[in-house]
Amino acid sequence: MTDADDRNEYEVLKEKVLKHDPNADVALLDKAYALACAAHKGQKRKSGEPFVIHPVAVATMLTDMDMDLATVIAGMLHDTVEDTDVTLEDITAQFGEDIAYLVDGVTKLKHIPMTTKEELQAENLRKMFLSMAADIRVIVIKLVDRLHNMRTLQYVNTDAQITKARETLEIYTPLAHRLGMTKIKWELEDLCFKYLEPEAYASLERAINQKREEREEYIANVLAELRAKLDEAGIEARLDGRPKHLYSIHRKMVTQNKTLEQIYDLLAIRVIVNTVQECYTVLGIIHEAYKPIPGRFKDYIAMPKPNMYQSLHTTLIGPQGKPFEAQIRTWEMHRVAENGIAAHWKYKEGMDYKVSDTDLKLEWVRNLLDNQKDIDDASEFAETFKMDLFTDEVFVFTPKGEVKVFPAGSTPIDFAYSIHSAVGNRMTGAKVNGEIKPLNYKLKTGDFVEIITSSAPGRGPSRDWLNIVKSSEAKSKIKQWFKKERRDENIERGRDAVEREIRRVGCTYAQLMRDEWIQPMLARHHFNSLDDMFNVIGFGDVSAQKFVGNLYSEFQKEQSTADDAAELAKKAADAARREEQQERKYSESGGVIVKGLDNCLVRLSRCCNPVPGDSIVGYITRGRGVSVHRTDCPNIVSMSEGENRMIDVRWADKSKSSYVVQIGVKAVDSKSLFMDIVKAVADCNLSMQAINARKTRDNYELVDLTVEITSRDELDRLVRKIRRIENVVDVSRTVR
Repeated sequence: MTDADDRNEYEVLKEKVLKHDPNADVALLDKAYALACAAHKGQKRKSGEPFVIHPVAVATMLTDMDMDLATVIAGMLHDTVEDTDVTLEDITAQFGEDIAYLVDGVTKLKHIPMTTKEELQAENLRKMFLSMAADIRVIVIKLVDRLHNMRTLQYVNTDAQITKARETLEIYTPLAHRLGMTKIKWELEDLCFKYLEPEAYASLERAINQKREEREEYIANVLAELRAKLDEAGIEARLDGRPKHLYSIHRKMVTQNKTLEQIYDLLAIRVIVNTVQECYTVLGIIHEAYKPIPGRFKDYIAMPKPNMYQSLHTTLIGPQGKPFEAQIRTWEMHRVAENGIAAHWKYKEGMDYKVSDTDLKLEWVRNLLDNQKDIDDASEFAETFKMDLFTDEVFVFTPKGEVKVFPAGSTPIDFAYSIHSAVGNRMTGAKVNGEIKPLNYKLKTGDFVEIITSSAPGRGPSRDWLNIVKSSEAKSKIKQWFKKERRDENIERGRDAVEREIRRVGCTYAQLMRDEWIQPMLARHHFNSLDDMFNVIGFGDVSAQKFVGNLYSEFQKEQSTADDAAELAKKAADAARREEQQERKYSESGGVIVKGLDNCLVRLSRCCNPVPGDSIVGYITRGRGVSVHRTDCPNIVSMSEGENRMIDVRWADKSKSSYVVQIGVKAVDSKSLFMDIVKAVADCNLSMQAINARKTRDNYELVDLTVEITSRDELDRLVRKIRRIENVVDVSRTVR
């Protein structure tokens, strides 16, 4: 793309800005464009195009969403502070504090002392979320920025594609959902699906396209029939087939174990009318024309979703007995359904667009952040935030009929803490729909809940509740109670845990607990004293291993500096010699080296069949040596509970010649599947020990395959080959 092309794209942007707001200060926009061009001069995108096309594209997408000029300009400048010599002070001086705040909100932190890459990423997310709490436009810019980057993800390497797509699916798509920005959410999900599961994506896209004409003809006939009935009733409406979202179809097929033909969303229509009254009139006309399926009607107009979404949903039996879904909404509801919170901004200069002006529509943002204000660890902050975002909801009622929304799987304890901390802390039981229910009862939409409390002194929550509750609000309030009411007990427990960990790493308390190393850690976690740190360690918010591990890293750095080169060389030679001896000693026991143990029996577990290249962990059995499992083996989770019998292990450089692995294959019904899999194994020159197949009730083929391999590369090559077989939905390692 040439400079002239860049300029043309910018001229299109300027025309759109003036179309939305003829009084817009385009001189300020010109100034922002000039700064972006100068700051990013010489920079290229991975595609080889000039970098400036990215901020221009982001600003254009924000304009198309009808965002205000300050947001558009911030979109133009969003990468300047992060990627160029332009400073935040420069932005403030030239464009004002409002635009500077938005740019700062989407700018990543460049350096945080004593953090890993994961912690740095978590701190960046925390900074962005906190900025979003003060001004929701920050996250709108970030979502649009991420969407444009995802659209051009084909130019980066495979590892970067997977990393970026996974982060997008975990953080940004649920965030778009909670903000009601459906259009962005759907496109992001489909792009993530394309890079995370390319074979499944291609297979589903191919299957849908095969019958596209047939479905389009069916929908056209339904729309023609409905158009005639609406014209007869004198209702002005737009009718169309609802766009199909590949990722949501894939999720339903996997989670509900359904075939493509059993997904109702494939046949869907949308009706857009002028008034709410007309929505219900159209619903009556549709139900009169086609038979509704019981239990498949949802009124999101009377009871909107927390993300402001409103619409009527109904599923009906259409011509030829085929079910189809209908959505009915007004034009205003459609605008909000497409752009969510962004639809609440008017394209007008000089207005204050803070969260507080959106009344209760963004109450969940404030609640989410209030619940996490006491979380000191950035990684936990990010994980908790993801947990709150990426959940379905249930709607329950208070005894007075007030509606409350909770994550699916929530319990009466979650309900109690949503009313007030004191109610949760004094809770002894709950009535659901007039009946006493256990505290771990999972609330369902439509439940009426009443909390039973006790005023007895010393009453408080149980630690077990932390494993029962689902909402971050309840978890946060329970943790606050224990941190405050059990502080002395937590400090003692935390100090003991730290001392045990120090002994475990082979050091003394005096060697590691040095003020110059501890103070920066206390500052990072916003603690005033070491007792504050012991308090959260004793409670379990921060692990003793992590705390001592950071101190031990500093100790090792100091030791390395103190040793001269000759001593380091001698230590390295001794270590290499010991390692070589140990490798020889244990190479016959599955090619695995066990840390700190000599002459012990080592065996590879048969439940997960680890092979070289897998991440592994050892478990000390009673009388049978050390069993080696993959770290993702479900059985290792239950083994790790109770007494600590886990031990560090690693693969030796010289391992045994062959390993047995078990692979599970899931596919849509195919007569040649069995033979295709056998051929794939033969093509890879592998030895097959066993294979069996079975068919599920919904016509999926499940094939269990046992093969012998000599390396992880052989396994990966076989898996890739099987995934390319037509109609294969999923391929995975199996665990017994």
